[in-house]
Order: sequence, then C-alpha cells, then structure tokens
Amino acid sequence: MNEEKKRVVIIGGGITGLSAAYYLQKENKEKNLNIEITLIEASNRLGGKIQTVRRDGFTIERGPDSFLARKLSAGRLVKEVGLEDQLVHNSTGQAYILLKGELHPMPEGAVMGIPTKLSPFVTTGLFSPLGKMRAAADLILPASKNGGEDQSLGSFFRRRLGDEVVENLIEPLLSGIYAGDIDKLSLQATFPQFEQVEEKYRSLILGMKQTTPKQKQVPAQKKKGMFQTLRGGLQTLVDALEEKLDEVKILKAVKVDTIEKNGDQYQLSLSNGKSIECENIIVTTPHYATASLIPDAEYLQPLLEMSSTSVATIAMAFDEAALKQDIEGTGFVVSRNNDYTITACTWTHKKWPHTTPKGKVILRCYVGRVGEEAIVDQSDEEIKKVVLDDLNKIMEVGSEPDFTIVTRWREAMPQYAVGHKKMLREMNARLAESMPGIYLAGSSFEGVGLPDCIDSGEAAVKAVIESFHKEPAVQV
Repeated sequence: MNEEKKRVVIIGGGITGLSAAYYLQKENKEKNLNIEITLIEASNRLGGKIQTVRRDGFTIERGPDSFLARKLSAGRLVKEVGLEDQLVHNSTGQAYILLKGELHPMPEGAVMGIPTKLSPFVTTGLFSPLGKMRAAADLILPASKNGGEDQSLGSFFRRRLGDEVVENLIEPLLSGIYAGDIDKLSLQATFPQFEQVEEKYRSLILGMKQTTPKQKQVPAQKKKGMFQTLRGGLQTLVDALEEKLDEVKILKAVKVDTIEKNGDQYQLSLSNGKSIECENIIVTTPHYATASLIPDAEYLQPLLEMSSTSVATIAMAFDEAALKQDIEGTGFVVSRNNDYTITACTWTHKKWPHTTPKGKVILRCYVGRVGEEAIVDQSDEEIKKVVLDDLNKIMEVGSEPDFTIVTRWREAMPQYAVGHKKMLREMNARLAESMPGIYLAGSSFEGVGLPDCIDSGEAAVKAVIESFHKEPAVQV
C-alpha cells in the first residue's frame, strides 16, 4: 500500500499520545503505509504526568510511580523500547488503613476490600461486630436484578457488604485510585469485574474466593509485588519513546486551538499562528480540553459536564533516624472517618528500595479528593506543615525533612460517573458519523492507569489503520 501519503496528527504528548505515535510509526515502517505522523504537545516536554526527579541519590516520581504488572501492555512497551533490564517489582509488605487515628493492618486475603479469608476479617478492628455480621450477609443475599443498568460503586458494595466495610476499607482503597466519590463513580467504567462476579457466583465473597489465585505460603517480603516500575524512574520510558520516534514530527509548546472539517480533510489551527491539514486525528487531551477543540459539536457536551479532581503529592526526604516509630510495611490509606488532610502515604524507601540512598527515607504523601481539594491551592510551605502535622500524629516524625517536593495535579483525575460507558458509546458513534477519522483516547475515557492509557493509544492506532481500508463515503 504505497499510494498517496496519509497524514495523521496526534494531539497530546502524554503516555497515550506517545504510545499511539510509537505504534503508528511501527505499523508504518513494517507495512510501508506511507503515513506522515505529527505529534503536537502544548507543554515544552513530553510525558504528561510522568515526571521523575533525581536528586541527591533519590529517584522521586511526581506523578505515577508504577503500573500493574498483570496489565501487560506497559511491560510490553518497556521491553519494545529496550528497557526490560530496568524493570523492578515493588517490595511487598504490610499495608494499613488509618481509621480513627489508628493504623489497622489490611486484612489478609482482602481483594480490593472484599474478604476471601474468614479469620483476618473476623479479628480485624476495622469493623464493629455488627459491621462484620452485615458484611457476612453477602453470603446469602440474592444477586442484583437491575437488568444490566449501570450503578455506582458505593450502591453496589453497600448493598452487598454494608456501610462499614465500604467506608472503612473499600472506599479508601478505591478513592486512592480515582480520588473520587464512591457513591458517584460508575461500577461498569471502573470495576466491571465485580458485577460479573456477582452475576456468576451471586455472592461477592464466594466469587472472589473462587476467582482469586491461591497464593503459595511464602513470607510477605519474598512475594513478588503486583506493581512494576523502572529502576531509573518512569521518565526513562518517556525518554526512550521520544528517542524512538525518528519518523514522527514532534511539535512542543504548541497548542491546537480548533479542528475544522474541510471536505474529506481536517484543518487544525495552532497557537503559533500556523495550521495543519490531515485525514486522521488521534486526540489524547483531557476531556475538558478535547471538547473545546470542536466547539460546534454539541455531542461532545458530556465531556464538559464530566468532573475531575485536583490532587497533590508531597515527597519528603529524611535521615532514617528521624522516624521515631519504624513501622513494618509499605504505607497506608486513610479512611474518611478521620480528622486528617492526607489521603494516603507510601513509605517509598520500603516499597521501592532502589529509589533511596542507604540511611535515608522517603515518605510520599497525597492530599486532595472530591470535596477536599482546597489544600491543593495552598502554598508549598503550608502543604508541608499540614502533612507533617498529620504524620506526627500517626508515626512520629522527629525532624524537618532534608527537602520536600510538592507537585500539584489540577483537574487531573477524571471522574467516571454512572452511565459513563453508555455516554462514550453514544458520543463516539456521533463523532464517527459527523467527523470520521477522529478518534478519542486517554485517561478520560477507558481507565486512568498507565497500561489503560497505552491500550487506549494502541486501540486508536488500530482504528486509524482500519480506516485506510474503508471505502470513502459518497458525498451527496
């Protein structure tokens, strides 16, 4: 297929856009498709939320610090760009839930908060005897009869396991991923597997017990962690991808203002006063930015109505002697039933030992979630003070940090409301009908993790390639 040159523009240079550019270039080289690829990024760097700071022997992530190993696309991409020898699994250890000022060990056998082992659940101090009895009712409750309609995570889990298990265990775990309101987040768009377990086994507890792989009895510190990262930080993946894009024209510090249809082509007006014409576009920008690119497309209005949460991370480096209380484990998440500002804390030096020089410690804390976002707008010094005050109540930090890195992510966590999947289907159908050749990808749509974003970029590339084989629509 070596006919007329095809022009494809990718808008957004985060991990979704980079993955799309990489796999499109790969297809172009292998199949001689004669594609001209342009990647446009509004900021002066690629990688989006992936940013690694290297300082005084520390490796500190400003954004995501890892990816789920069982979602294979991220590991595969790492190997394709030649970084396989840099892959490391997290060190495993006890994780905790902070409830009413006390750190409670995560009950052994809990899968996203759903018990699969009886004894740890019965003996935990996270729930009252009444709360434990209510959760056990899952064993006899009938399956939902909602006819396949979407529902919130909160309503689903409350019906199966009761309020206490939801608020003291499930909600802190899930809001750590989405920084959202569990009673508004869509079950089908976030954790559809739980709906499938209920459908097949009726009881969540029995179903998760059946479907969770049996772990061999090995000490926690010897188990292979579920997450992976790169020894030099995730920024090394971004750098490797950028280096591999030798047949992609990359425009940085350039914003796409609007997209207009011009016959069977599209014209992109750029912030530098220039314009680009192309036949296909992969849009990987956040939902609120995507909607503004085609201002007259009323079917994109739901993207403007989607909410997103602002969060901040605070990485603090200490001498190990500063921690008066050395708690064995990798960190904790915080129940809303607390008077604390932090939502979670990772003991990075224990979870990722390669990131920290000997004799030093990194505590990486998180603030901001739905309804609690004002802290993100405070000064670095104020955020540090609030976080240190919280930590001193929990684990006694005896000194000021050697240094602190505060990173704000405003409107960074898209909230998949109930009905999200249906909204996407309808919107994409309208988009395909009125502006064929434009494809939406990224964390606003099909998942917020790095593998989800990579999958989304790959899916968009596949759609572009398939469109080359379609007969053009007859203009009437």
